[in-house]
Amino acid sequence: MNKLWIVTFETFLRQVKSWSFVTLILGPFIMFAIMVGSGYLGASSVSDEGIAVISDNQQLRTSFIKANKDDVKKSVISEKTAQKKMKKDKLDGYIVLKVADQQVSATYHGTSSLGSSQKAKFNSFLSQTQQQLNLAQAKLTQQQLQDLSRQPKLTEDIQKQTGDANLAKTISFWIIVLMVYMILITYTSITAQEIASEKGTKIMEIIFSSTTATKYFLGKIFGVMLVILTQVLIYLVGGWGAFMFLKDSSLTKSFMDQYHTLISSVLKNILSVNLLYLLLGVVIYTILAAFCGALVSKVEDAPKASQPVIMLSMLAFFLTFPFQNNIDSIVVKILSYVPFFSSYFMPLRWINDSASGLELTLSLVILLASTVLLAWYIGKIYQGLMLQTDDSSFWKRFKRGLSYSK
Repeated sequence: MNKLWIVTFETFLRQVKSWSFVTLILGPFIMFAIMVGSGYLGASSVSDEGIAVISDNQQLRTSFIKANKDDVKKSVISEKTAQKKMKKDKLDGYIVLKVADQQVSATYHGTSSLGSSQKAKFNSFLSQTQQQLNLAQAKLTQQQLQDLSRQPKLTEDIQKQTGDANLAKTISFWIIVLMVYMILITYTSITAQEIASEKGTKIMEIIFSSTTATKYFLGKIFGVMLVILTQVLIYLVGGWGAFMFLKDSSLTKSFMDQYHTLISSVLKNILSVNLLYLLLGVVIYTILAAFCGALVSKVEDAPKASQPVIMLSMLAFFLTFPFQNNIDSIVVKILSYVPFFSSYFMPLRWINDSASGLELTLSLVILLASTVLLAWYIGKIYQGLMLQTDDSSFWKRFKRGLSYSK
């Protein structure tokens, strides 16, 4: 058993120390940093300008700034200073607030028109302020004030399976499918080439004389599984950190607040049993890739070793396209139980509430049992596959490997 874990950790450490793994891990975070940095720089260049507020009524100016703090530049307090900054392109414009004869007025001076959202916010503030002045001028009784302050009542009846719910399911499905596909493509290629690169070398005879081929093969698979788990955990932790950053950042806070329900639904769909399908799906394809790598005739054929597995994964991936809006199809139901396809199709059914807990459990059991049996069987014939060095046809090597069991 010690030799099994030695092979496992040796495979794990070799993979995580490679530049390809580092690039794979850092790639999404670098892209995220570039996007956030670009947004920050763009926002900084805009926020350096802004709008100034000029008013002789200090209370009115303070209230306006408080209500529109994201659009206002507080440091400019005089009209003369505002005009100078506008000429130097350091200010978009300024607004002059006045109260005369119990009427609030605002005049905007700028290099371009106010945006629709800004104009709406400014008008809302002016309307509220004017209403307060009108009420004070009218000298109404307390009961009259209460009657005037009575507001209409809005009740929301949110129906399931509509609007954001359907959008969240679509986004969740594509994120999961793309994650499975991209991680699968990466690790099947890595595993197939690693196994194929050892084909026919003298070191394999020495290894098989000191440990069984089954232990060595399982050690390889466990090592790759640890690498996959490490990558997924890093993505989960990093993704959670990115989510919290975007949630609290001034650049994206309004967006996150607006789409909070949608984002929460997507995260709920992803951080569920679908992650288990992602892991098991990648593992069973990785085992098949190791088998293909052991079937090549020489080391030079290593780059070709993963092609059959990649083609199978592409078939499963592209098969999901026509069925994403036809979840109740008999094809979808059948493929959700078939290993190599269930990692794509059962998450599709589960996200859309088309599969029961019993169906999900049965699919998982079939996938897990198939993975274990495939790993055990290939481990039994692994020595016969790896020690074949002749340049015979693929099918001859395949038949010879299947006939070997130890």
